[in-house]
Amino acid sequence: MKPTLYFLRSSEQKIATDMLHYAYRLDEVGKTLKDVMELETYSKFYGLSSKDLGLYALSEHKIAGAAWLRLLREDDNANGFIDEKTPVLTIGIKPEFRAIGIGSAMLEQLFLEAGALFEYMSVSVLKSGKALSFFKKHGFVEVENSFGKSPVDGSEVVIMVKELPKERVVRPSDGYDSRKWMD
Repeated sequence: MKPTLYFLRSSEQKIATDMLHYAYRLDEVGKTLKDVMELETYSKFYGLSSKDLGLYALSEHKIAGAAWLRLLREDDNANGFIDEKTPVLTIGIKPEFRAIGIGSAMLEQLFLEAGALFEYMSVSVLKSGKALSFFKKHGFVEVENSFGKSPVDGSEVVIMVKELPKERVVRPSDGYDSRKWMD
């Protein structure tokens, strides 16, 4: 079943907070967000900045996952941080919805939306795991000498970056004839 994507609004910060649990594998290591308070950086006050951008996916009438970008500061000490102009991507998908294309669908849409605001996005990925190949498949490249440790369990992570497309996103509300862009 193809997911339905929605913009993640500030009033839906709870979705981002809930998806942190899956984005940082807390479900796999038996921890909660209270065990790893530094993860708050990725969702706390989401949407209060005009540069916060995100999506969530519904599948089978359930929230299946979410992907969002935040501009962080160097003193946030966040994994994935490159500079104050490059937003950090967080993406989490519930286990029962993994490997069916939901992450790819969210990323592709997020690339289009983010390209209007940013030149690049970054993400912190476990050095050994499926996520590394997933992000490579979507055009992310490893940043040289960017190794660090996961705040969750100390596993080795690497920062990856993606150059974003600069295409204009066309929507029916832009005053265009919708038949032209739907063909």
